[in-house]
Amino acid sequence: MNKSIGEVMARNPMVVHPKTPLRDAIQLMAKHHFSGLPVVDPANPDRLVGVVSQTDFLAQETGVTPPAYVMVLDSFVYFNNPVTFDRDLHRAVGQTVQDIMTPHPITIRPEQTLAEASRVMRDRHIHRLPVVDEAGRLVGIITQSDIVRSMALEMAAV
Repeated sequence: MNKSIGEVMARNPMVVHPKTPLRDAIQLMAKHHFSGLPVVDPANPDRLVGVVSQTDFLAQETGVTPPAYVMVLDSFVYFNNPVTFDRDLHRAVGQTVQDIMTPHPITIRPEQTLAEASRVMRDRHIHRLPVVDEAGRLVGIITQSDIVRSMALEMAAV
């Protein structure tokens, strides 16, 4: 896998904005069979502000479970971080992409290799990486499927 990400990535990916209604984002993902979309600043469409994925929508369907706690001297002692509960609750009742997206996503550069992208995806348990240039502008997206498809084409050529 000596190919660069720039050789395999999808250029000019479909994007959504933070204020995009969730119903619109999920319809776009379902229509085009996307598992996630980059989220860009509407005032600067090259500026990546987050990623929204199928996983981000799951809280909408499953809801959230309040954190376990005990009362000690009229105080709540939580077994889990209550901030996590607040974030999950916000995602469960969110109405726009910004309510559920992952802000500040991990990115990769087009000159990096598919092996590097594969390592990041495996180690960070993510399925797609927005591709940004040296100025931080969104130039594409690379997915696990893109990498596997490239591997299959390479094997077929041998």
